[in-house]
Amino acid sequence: MPRGFLIVLEGIDGAGTTTQVARLVDALRADGRDVHLTREPSDGPVGRLLREMLAGAHAPVDATTMSLLFAADRADHIQREVGPAMERGAIVVSDRWYHSSLAYQGAGEERAWIRVLNQRALRPDLTLLLEVDPEVAARRRASAGRTDEIYDHLDVQRQVAAGYREVMRDMSGSERIDVIDGEQTPDAIAAVVLARVRETCADPSPRSP
Repeated sequence: MPRGFLIVLEGIDGAGTTTQVARLVDALRADGRDVHLTREPSDGPVGRLLREMLAGAHAPVDATTMSLLFAADRADHIQREVGPAMERGAIVVSDRWYHSSLAYQGAGEERAWIRVLNQRALRPDLTLLLEVDPEVAARRRASAGRTDEIYDHLDVQRQVAAGYREVMRDMSGSERIDVIDGEQTPDAIAAVVLARVRETCADPSPRSP
């Protein structure tokens, strides 16, 4: 059976990735495609620990520990969930992937080290970055009544947004990355996301493992 596809949506907190992932999965299933929905941190044992830590439990936690845990969760995620789904030929749609680790935990030499930690991670067939101004994202989180996590301070989110721009620019030569205006209406964003994913998943050209 042919290998499936890995589609990733990325963006700062409040960019709308969770909303758009859900809409994309619904639309692909309506097309009759086998789709597996997932997220990072994962729902595995390391991912559950990370979610507790992001909510402020087990503090203080340094950046090195977080980077190692995210890489460990990703390896476990691939082994438990993503790999088997792709082996059966499914389209795996993930809310975040290693780009988040590079944008959130990395800068300079630290980012190079995080790249090494993630060398064995699967490369997405398509990564879509929903680009949103950090102030807009903060207002969205507040209006949704979301509790702030450890990275949600506005100054941190500004740094993360800049990190995403650097990461996507640096990786654009080695994988397919598309940047989408995340401040459009949800319907407009969903239409662009679906069109680009349909194009990618119809592409018969060889893909990197």
